[in-house]
Amino acid sequence: MKIRTLATTVVAMLLVSAVGVTGYLIGRHGATPQGDSGKNAGRKVLYWVAPMDPTYRRDKPGKSPMGMDLTPVYANSGGTKNSSDVTISPYVVDDLGVRTAEVKQGTLAHRIETVGYVAYNEDTVRSLHTRANGWIERLAVKSVGDRVNAGQLLYELFSPKLATAEREYLTALASGSRSLAAASSARLAALGFTDAQIRHLRKTRKIENRVSRRALNAGVVTDLGVREGAYVTPATQIMRLADLSSVWVLAEVDERYARLLAKGDRAIARIDAFPGKHWEGTVDYVYPDINPVTRTLTVRVRFPNPDERLQPNMFAQVVILARPTPNAVYIPSLALIRTGFSQRVVVALGNGRFDVCPVQAGFDSGDRVQILRGLEPGQRVVVSSQFLIDSEANLDAAALRLGSTKAGCKAPPAAGAPAAGTKPLRPASTPDNGGRP
Repeated sequence: MKIRTLATTVVAMLLVSAVGVTGYLIGRHGATPQGDSGKNAGRKVLYWVAPMDPTYRRDKPGKSPMGMDLTPVYANSGGTKNSSDVTISPYVVDDLGVRTAEVKQGTLAHRIETVGYVAYNEDTVRSLHTRANGWIERLAVKSVGDRVNAGQLLYELFSPKLATAEREYLTALASGSRSLAAASSARLAALGFTDAQIRHLRKTRKIENRVSRRALNAGVVTDLGVREGAYVTPATQIMRLADLSSVWVLAEVDERYARLLAKGDRAIARIDAFPGKHWEGTVDYVYPDINPVTRTLTVRVRFPNPDERLQPNMFAQVVILARPTPNAVYIPSLALIRTGFSQRVVVALGNGRFDVCPVQAGFDSGDRVQILRGLEPGQRVVVSSQFLIDSEANLDAAALRLGSTKAGCKAPPAAGAPAAGTKPLRPASTPDNGGRP
């Protein structure tokens, strides 16, 4: 009984194995290879590629290092104008997640993003000097950084020359000569007396041995050159005052944007110390020289600062809204492949066909880039694919795989243009080197 049961089991196992082997052989010889659909029958296979590794190629069907079936890459039929076009299997396109975008034409706004720092508005800075030799008898300002208000006392000066001018004015008033009094009053004004001080002297008829100096505007002391008791001359800078109601931001802009910048351009500044807040200003001046080390151009932007939140030497993130370019051809920045030798894009020709085209790029504007030569509106370019964001070595291999034809290229760059000198591509791989370039 046991022998009969064992024999039955063995026979059943043999039948199952036979059915499995037969099905495998039928599937192996009867099925079309992956990607070799009926519409591709009779077309020449250039090579076989791993779906997940574009650089892994073989000259015959097989398995990839990940155990997946290799997919074929077909050459176009001879009926097309350019027989060197390359078609990629739809399976590869799906596996790589290829996305495309349309080449557009229109007004391209130039948004220049850079950094800078807050500085004093030099137009509001006042340098204080006395107009006669003398001594600082009293100094109301003690240190750099002190804030002063309009009309606040800054210092008192004793000067024999000023006292003599006061005495001459009082003598002219006493003489009753209007012309002499007017001349003496003009001399006092030339020596730095204000109209209020001259009126006070005419009213009191009393000489002030200490002549006071008050702030004409509110501001901050940026430099203090004297102390109490110091002897000063007209050449001595007593102090410098800066008004913070408006400030400058000195921004560094890449030299390639030099021709876009102009006085009056709008600008926006953001400060890390004030998250969520921004300031709007205008370009006040574009400096004429380029920094030889950083290759940047300094742009001076004026910002109103009524609450005085912006303080000198604060770090600022600056956006300059330069004049837009009309009728510009542009593509998403992701579509542009930049190398040390060339600029290029991958043009989608349709039906799984692609072409690598040299282009000449212009200015970047946010997530878009201007194209000067090489593309026309309405074409479609690849903007997302893993082989386009790989290393430069894989970019060359991807260009080989896609083909370097010019069927999809329009208006290529002129001879000598930066975009025209594309880097020569390496020859196709062979089984001798493991199928890699």
